[in-house]
Amino acid sequence: MTPVPESLFENLRLELRRGCLTLAVLAQLRKEHYGYTLRKTLAERGLAIDESTLYPLLRRLESQGLLVSEWREEDKRNKRFYRLSAEGERMLGMLLAEWNAINTSVENIL
Repeated sequence: MTPVPESLFENLRLELRRGCLTLAVLAQLRKEHYGYTLRKTLAERGLAIDESTLYPLLRRLESQGLLVSEWREEDKRNKRFYRLSAEGERMLGMLLAEWNAINTSVENIL
């Protein structure tokens, strides 16, 4: 059997993670977070995410109307806090239903 090239595995792994990260970020932002605490909470739950991935994702989700953010001072520092918008809450519900259906199908296949 020919070994799988590491670069191929890495590309497919990243593709698999991409959608999962979006779902995890939306789910976590049912409660307000700023970037650092969001990143820390996701990592504590087993889903590490680099800053270079997280912040562009947050900006994209906000531009799509799924998140709202505001700058506030906390501990004498300005921090940008994110949370789901009403549209984001609706989208999260739809994505969770889709996730559960896909997960059930894949489990049945495996």
